[in-house]
Amino acid sequence: MLPAVVLANDDFGPGPATFADLGQMISNILNIAFRMAGIAAFIMIIVGGFQYLTAGGDPKKTQAAGQTITYAIFGLIALIVVWFVFRFLEEFTGVSLTTVELGVPLKEN
Repeated sequence: MLPAVVLANDDFGPGPATFADLGQMISNILNIAFRMAGIAAFIMIIVGGFQYLTAGGDPKKTQAAGQTITYAIFGLIALIVVWFVFRFLEEFTGVSLTTVELGVPLKEN
């Protein structure tokens, strides 16, 4: 039943966000958006498959399910193509397209 020792620290981290941090925030948002788009396409493929299974032979429901699957696959392919184009352009030109740099030097801590 001894009290715990608490050591106070005046360092509250790197400080508030600055304009230089905006580039990293945009890069994080783009990476999350790519991942979420991939997850959404995968979920739509599953939804389309479920619609197809529960169509019960109805031609309109079967066609709608097929279109859902088709559009989801096209979206996934487009996402993959865009990612590979970005990576190719990065390798070819040396300019990073998947990270955003605003040209503001980062503050040294």
